[in-house]
Amino acid sequence: MLAQLKSITVNQDGSQNLTVTLHTDFREAFDELQEKDVDIEIKKFSKRRSMDSNNLAWALIDKIAEHENKTKTEVYRNAIRDIGGVSDIVCCKNIAVENLVTKWKRKGLGWQAECEPSKLPGCTNVTLYYGSSVFDTHQMAALIDSLIQDCNSLGIPTITQDEIDRSLSVWQKKIEKQVNPSE
Repeated sequence: MLAQLKSITVNQDGSQNLTVTLHTDFREAFDELQEKDVDIEIKKFSKRRSMDSNNLAWALIDKIAEHENKTKTEVYRNAIRDIGGVSDIVCCKNIAVENLVTKWKRKGLGWQAECEPSKLPGCTNVTLYYGSSVFDTHQMAALIDSLIQDCNSLGIPTITQDEIDRSLSVWQKKIEKQVNPSE
């Protein structure tokens, strides 16, 4: 749920009151939850890619997979590893590597892990790749651009730049409407 933090006050007993402005109607849920313990997670808003962008990426992946006689999963995973800014490298104790990698990969098709020896004894460097489900618009645009370049190098026809721009902008309009619902 999109919201803005407005103020915080500290009470004499040390508890705190947080004022939040919500951009959606929360009255019904408030009536149900008022004076009850609730679990709240507050994190910085992150623009996410649109479903139209996701559909475009998968259409391109499908074309490449068909042309190269590969699975769509293989093409998708390779494409994710080819773009920057969508991975983290962690140094992990050897005894915990298998558990980390197994749990990471359960998150989805694009969630990958590559292991390399660490200079630290008893440790492994694990590169953790994020799936496109958590990509922001810049990361999704990079993925689509990479897939289009692959299509072009293989002689596979793609959509026009205007169609690509339109696909990426649909998401931006949806986010702006959430942030400024009165417009």
